[in-house]
Amino acid sequence: MTNRERMTAAVLYGKEDVRIEEVVIPAIRPGEVRLRVGAALTCGTDVKVFRRGYHAKMIKPPAVFGHEFAGVIEAIGAGVSAWRIGQRVVAANSAPCGECFYCTRDLPQLCEDLLFLNGSYAETITIPARIVAKNMYALPDSLPFEHAALTEPLACVVRGMEEVPIQRGETVIVLGTGPIGLMFIRLCAEAGARVLAVGRRTERLRIAQRFGATETFDARETPDIVEALKARTEGKRGADKVIEAVGTPAAWETAIAMARKAATVSLFGGCPANTAVNVDTHRIHYEELTLKGTFHHTPSAFSKALKLIADGTVPAEPFLQHRALLQELPDILASFAQGTMPAIKVVVVPPQRA
Repeated sequence: MTNRERMTAAVLYGKEDVRIEEVVIPAIRPGEVRLRVGAALTCGTDVKVFRRGYHAKMIKPPAVFGHEFAGVIEAIGAGVSAWRIGQRVVAANSAPCGECFYCTRDLPQLCEDLLFLNGSYAETITIPARIVAKNMYALPDSLPFEHAALTEPLACVVRGMEEVPIQRGETVIVLGTGPIGLMFIRLCAEAGARVLAVGRRTERLRIAQRFGATETFDARETPDIVEALKARTEGKRGADKVIEAVGTPAAWETAIAMARKAATVSLFGGCPANTAVNVDTHRIHYEELTLKGTFHHTPSAFSKALKLIADGTVPAEPFLQHRALLQELPDILASFAQGTMPAIKVVVVPPQRA
């Protein structure tokens, strides 16, 4: 077997068990393309999967890991005519079938056969035919790979904004200043909202200000965060919109508590399975609160997100504070899991092939 038939990759085996190994490069099938990975990014979802050892929908070990990436086409399968070798592209980590109950009702994110893709922590990644056809996009020559790789998380935020539209002049509270929270802050500010941001790290709160937050609050230093935030809203009633981007039941309850009558609360952060929250039914009914869950992204949202990155509406650099070689990935994921990694995201650079 020749060297070109194998590659270096990060393989998830189970709970906190990621190994850098030589794996076989799969043969390319009709409709597929193979990319040489230009850059891959760490992701909060990857850290959750690293801790748990699996993801019921997205990855079952042992499997090559990672899903935020961009690269260059190096091989094309039979029947692919819209793409050429050497093109710089970004591909989503999923594509809907277009034919099931939910797809035919314009809910592709809930597709009953939603095809997920992992494998970007590697020298190459093979893009399935469905994603090639429905959710892969050419990059402007000026857009770096690591910037383009932010398209996937931003696409989720774009969908969140579509589901909970923000009106100019509204007061919006964003809970969480991780990558998702910061992206929400940026897009809410762009929509003309007055944004109050809540986080736990000084540097990220500074980025929130840079991204347009009117005021920032350190949750560690604010004894009663609900009352402190409500005090900064009109008449101390609470926010017009609240976006939860933390992903814990406690944060969900906090978000609901910060909302005024007739407000909409975006419960965006995914909580662990089999968890629950306490909700005051009186408030839901008599105050006409709307609670909205939002999952994943769509091809339309992915396309819009790429444009927002390419035109600079969402600056990429503040997210990309550290670069590392693929061989360092297990230690990097462990640092994220332990809460000792200061970077928002890490750009993972694969080995260069001869």
